[in-house]
Amino acid sequence: MNTVDVIVIGAGAAGLMCTIEAGKRGRSVLVLERSNKPGKKILMSGGGRCNFTNYYIEPERYLSHNPHFCKSALSRYTPWDFIELVKKHKIPFHEKTLGQLFCDNKAKDILNMLLCECEQYGVEIKLNANVENLTKIGNEQFQLRTNQGKFTCKSLVIASGGLSIPTLGSSPFGYRVAEQFGLKVWPTRAGLVPFTLHDHDKERFATLSGVAVDSLVQVDKQSFRENLLFTHRGLSGPAILQISSYWQPGDTVTINLLPDIDAQDFLLTAKQKSNKQLKTLLHSLLPKRLLDVILPEALANKAMHACSEQDIKTITALLQSHAIKPNATEGYRTAEVTLGGVDVDALSSKTMQVKNIPGLYFIGEVVDVTGWLGGYNFQWAWSSGWAAGHVV
Repeated sequence: MNTVDVIVIGAGAAGLMCTIEAGKRGRSVLVLERSNKPGKKILMSGGGRCNFTNYYIEPERYLSHNPHFCKSALSRYTPWDFIELVKKHKIPFHEKTLGQLFCDNKAKDILNMLLCECEQYGVEIKLNANVENLTKIGNEQFQLRTNQGKFTCKSLVIASGGLSIPTLGSSPFGYRVAEQFGLKVWPTRAGLVPFTLHDHDKERFATLSGVAVDSLVQVDKQSFRENLLFTHRGLSGPAILQISSYWQPGDTVTINLLPDIDAQDFLLTAKQKSNKQLKTLLHSLLPKRLLDVILPEALANKAMHACSEQDIKTITALLQSHAIKPNATEGYRTAEVTLGGVDVDALSSKTMQVKNIPGLYFIGEVVDVTGWLGGYNFQWAWSSGWAAGHVV
């Protein structure tokens, strides 16, 4: 029987951060990772360059059944703290858009930084480690039976992630542990994920695969402005990924394809001053392939001076309030995050410890805290991992 102070299950972003902070405090730490490599999600993130945080982290940009829970951890370990660690390891980085920070080179730089810190503090990481049984012995210890032996610890940290991208080794392990100990687990669903379309819309947009357009997309009162990308499956791009976390089956997505102008005013002015066909006038604003699909042919070929006010209202609605009802999302296969998870009301927002089970902690994606696209989920991993690492 091997005994250590802390066992962390999961060698992803949150687990490694927790491990580093616990190691700094002189704790003996063992990390159990079920896949054959640590940090697989880190390596594939941000197109291989790891969007590791964001300058504009705010609690309001996280989804949770308790929106206040994330405030404590995010305020105590901030983007600037992680940036200092990145600078310490001399990793070059840049801001891309909207405060998103990426490595200049490869995501492997961030993973190597974390593993270097782990090594410095004597942390042991076991790969291909499957936990077969987990029990609490009295008030003091947890016992784990794995395919690599039995282990006991005083502090057990669940950093096993969510269900997104199963090819990287995701599993419901963390939710099962929570349920084993009587914790509520909110229903999970895919977040930051492309939409699929009903057959009639899929057929209508079939020729647009690869077309991207700056758009304002909206579901209910939530909206995002970034690129929308048409794909052979449906809709993707940053704007769609963002709004997908707020979308529920049956909801309509409203798309403004011209967010910088008032299309009705633009068209009314053109009616007075231009003899161009409508489609020719709009070619300067939107891709021709897109206009060919969304504009009725009879209207598209009309000269502007011949357009009635009703025509202009119809065109304005098509351009600035284009309504699409997605069929579904692509699901966990391509989702960047998992919405829902372990109920945060069962946890201390300061330490991530289960309130009524001393020594048991949940951090990162397994918890019911999900951030926007753009480094927000990595920052939650760093912040929640740091919070637990300071007390385990």
